[in-house]
Amino acid sequence: MPKVSEEYIANKRKSIVDAAHRLCLVKPVSTVTMTDLINETGMAQGGIYRYFKDIDEVFSAMLLDLRESYSIKDGVDEIFAGSDKRPLGDSIDMICDLLADSMEKELMDIQKINFDLSVMAINEPERTTKILGGIKGEGNLEHLVSKTEELLKKAAKKGDIKPVMPVEDIMKFISSAYSGIQMNCIIGACYRTSPMGGYEPRPLFKTLAQTIRFLFGES
Repeated sequence: MPKVSEEYIANKRKSIVDAAHRLCLVKPVSTVTMTDLINETGMAQGGIYRYFKDIDEVFSAMLLDLRESYSIKDGVDEIFAGSDKRPLGDSIDMICDLLADSMEKELMDIQKINFDLSVMAINEPERTTKILGGIKGEGNLEHLVSKTEELLKKAAKKGDIKPVMPVEDIMKFISSAYSGIQMNCIIGACYRTSPMGGYEPRPLFKTLAQTIRFLFGES
């Protein structure tokens, strides 16, 4: 077999990852198979297995690619860089607006895929761990949570806020609330005639911002 360039290999891998991305937008992630990829790419079975050993390795590469393509880290860092110059409540509002913007743009894309992975984590925890274990570095939400927790603990220590309960517990609530907003908005987008059809990211994140203010003694 003739030697191929690294660029050729990278392009082939990307074409497979892009095909997986397209499939995951129209099917539950857990149901996408290598056979689906073969049909989507038009490649021979042996061709795909030259680049990825199984579908879960493809998913790991896809999630890494999506993490880089849909990054909110710069926006998060910009908000926190100026957090000392504004009231904490304003920073909370800005964070929730950033999350609303992101979810509105990506609801049926990366948000849907992340939701599918959450469902997979319930039904196939070992498989999910394997997929996520192939992804190195800090994800968008991990970055946001760590920055937010750091800011809130600092403000509580200085006495700028008076949390009604431990910061760690409030952060767990915020993470759970985010997951709930994501789930309900995705279901609402898929089934607009259902009782959950009225869920939209922005008003829900506005309510979350007000709730966080209350939990931290902000008006």
